[in-house]
Amino acid sequence: MASDKAVELDAALGSNTVQHRETQGEESDKFLSYFRPCIIPVHSHSPSHMEGSRNKSSQTTMFSCEGEHVARVTEVVFSRSSLDHKGVFIVDTASKIFVFSGCNSSVQTRAKALDVVRHLKENRHSGRCEIAAIGGAICSCFLHKSGWKGDNSCSFYLSMIAEDGKLVGDSDAGEFWNLFGGYAPIPRDLLEAVSMNMPLEKLFWINKRTLVPMEAHLLDREILNSDRSYILDCSTEIFLWMGMTTLVSERKTSVTALEDYVHSQGRSSAVRTVIMTEGHETDDFKLHFQHWPKIVEMKLYDAGREKVAAIFKHHGYDVTEIPEHEPQQLISCNGSLKVWLVDCGCTTLLSTEEQEKLYTGDCYIVQYSYVEDGKDYHLFFAWYGKNSIKEDSVATASLMSSLANSVKGHPVVAQVFDGREPELFFSIFKSLIIFKGGRSAAYKNHVVQKSDRNGCHQKDEVALFHVQALRHDCVQAIQVDLVATSLNSSHCYILQDHSSFFIWLGSLSSPSDHNMLDRMMNKLCPFKQSLLVREGSEPDDFWKVLGGRSEYSKEKRVKGWPADRHLYACRFEQGLLKVKEVFSFCQDDLATEETLVLDCNNEIYVWVGLHSDVTSKEQALNIGKMFLQDGILHDRRSIETTVYIITEGDEPAFFTDFFKWDSSKQSSMVGNSFERKLALLKGLSPKLETPDRSMRRPSLRRPGVSSETSTPEHQQQRPTAARRAFGSASAGRFARERSPAAAPTASPSTPSPRSRSSSSTSTPTAVARQLFPASLHASEAVHALSNSTSRRR
Repeated sequence: MASDKAVELDAALGSNTVQHRETQGEESDKFLSYFRPCIIPVHSHSPSHMEGSRNKSSQTTMFSCEGEHVARVTEVVFSRSSLDHKGVFIVDTASKIFVFSGCNSSVQTRAKALDVVRHLKENRHSGRCEIAAIGGAICSCFLHKSGWKGDNSCSFYLSMIAEDGKLVGDSDAGEFWNLFGGYAPIPRDLLEAVSMNMPLEKLFWINKRTLVPMEAHLLDREILNSDRSYILDCSTEIFLWMGMTTLVSERKTSVTALEDYVHSQGRSSAVRTVIMTEGHETDDFKLHFQHWPKIVEMKLYDAGREKVAAIFKHHGYDVTEIPEHEPQQLISCNGSLKVWLVDCGCTTLLSTEEQEKLYTGDCYIVQYSYVEDGKDYHLFFAWYGKNSIKEDSVATASLMSSLANSVKGHPVVAQVFDGREPELFFSIFKSLIIFKGGRSAAYKNHVVQKSDRNGCHQKDEVALFHVQALRHDCVQAIQVDLVATSLNSSHCYILQDHSSFFIWLGSLSSPSDHNMLDRMMNKLCPFKQSLLVREGSEPDDFWKVLGGRSEYSKEKRVKGWPADRHLYACRFEQGLLKVKEVFSFCQDDLATEETLVLDCNNEIYVWVGLHSDVTSKEQALNIGKMFLQDGILHDRRSIETTVYIITEGDEPAFFTDFFKWDSSKQSSMVGNSFERKLALLKGLSPKLETPDRSMRRPSLRRPGVSSETSTPEHQQQRPTAARRAFGSASAGRFARERSPAAAPTASPSTPSPRSRSSSSTSTPTAVARQLFPASLHASEAVHALSNSTSRRR
């Protein structure tokens, strides 16, 4: 019944939907993301369960919680045997909620479990109950991993963990274990076998509920016919594809055939099924085919202009009177601008007049400083000309990172490519002219060696400029190829013929662009007269300068709908960047331990948490490049897409606008995401950390990491990469051990962990403080303890 009604509803909506089949206990992350903070199934189908849920606060209930970005909550048997080292468990009693974290669970899973705890506290206890975080699993895990059973040294280290106060609280731990009749070790987790076999793809076409296998070594889009339905079995996921000319009755039969196939295979609880109609395929489905042509969507202007005009006329409006949409102001216009030319590994600060002129053969670093909400922001762009020399391009990112690390306030860095600039880049210039050619010595040497000055801008020569305006006070002129095919009916142009100038107005161009032409003429050639030419009335001299008439684009330029934005969590596995989409994302998904990429189609934002493994802005830029070029995205994106680097605590408004941002949540609290949420949940006053812009956090210092003041003299002795630290020094050390793209190791002058330990006081208390600093997480404490013990041995 549900399947049939879903097909009917899809047909009523124009067959534009994608249908997903979800099974309780095996829900996809995308489905669970719609139910924040979690789904807790009620084991009852009668209305009386509502009254029973109110009385559950007097019962003891136990839940297993999994997932880092969505909470997968399952009620389990209240027994010690339900506990393990991998998961996080919530024990809900009449007056207190206990959170038990397995030593092999991730920090993000523990933090996500606290969202469930908050939900239980507010809905089952009316906000009146105590919260206790238990690290008993840490002790149990340590007993198994250390190999020490009952000897004095083991007791010393266990008491040391308890002495820390964050990992194990004696009273809470005792009360927790008393619920189970006393403490007992938790058995070691069994290793799960990982299958390395690639799933085989099976394709069937449906002939009246009968599945007919199709023999195809490589799947291709051409084998799918519009009058048939097909089933593609990909092991963990099964797709049903229905042609656009199939009838509703045929689609119902196909869905029934799909369900019969799933049940016959005995995979009804573990497999997910996705149903789609031709023309609305998911990206995951397309990936299984060798060649899937890109569908060119009908332009909004061409598809709907007659209908829209009819609606406006019906209501008494003249279509020509509809005002143009005012562009949104992305950033404060009252900031200060600086531009540096990159030349042979060095930077040269340009004058106020020259900084509004860029050349396609050069690379530039642009700094825009402004005040927003009482905070000082510094936006840095690395601009790469399309004809720039490689040595200048390589040096630009490093030089920009050094400049960004030298400022006080909140720096944001980005890389922008010639011809693909975002509106934000243009908006920081009052006026901007992009010429062909270059000013750097490297580019000039290249031109001399090639003996080719073709296309380089020469004063009082011939040139064609495309003129555009974002606002009444923001205009750009970009030199384009001197041919008629460069023209576009939606744009305006200035054509220079030595001392003569033509202003060409496209028939579909905007009035805002017309108003800016005189201003740009004064920039390009002050005190020069120009001839106004409208499209269709050009004199012969105009076409002669362009080398003759030729076909050019005459379509209306229409700004399309903004693409759906996607958030991805990034991590490295065996040297490869792996990403996982975070569905229905919100501000709370920006976990301080993670590096995430917000994909906005024409630009991406790499958000770096203060406690992530990324240690420099250059490394973050490399992650953005890998995200664009390594086939991670289903639609292969240009490597020249704009990439922004956003650090936790430095988020500007043009980034927070993508979220329902609550500035009160963005506090620089000490600790990881679990510790921060636990402090807020318990109503404790948050301890704030205010890291400097080099992102070093002395409060998180681990043994073997220097905490000396970073003076210019010290900086000269350190490697360049160390001065460009992005995260804390301690985070950088651990990142270098795990991440292949991490920065180089610290300077030889910095004492090693071994030498520092030998030179320091070796009393038990001192060793304990070194091994277990206050902010160190429980699982990291065990890891650090075992490592330090092996080094001593």
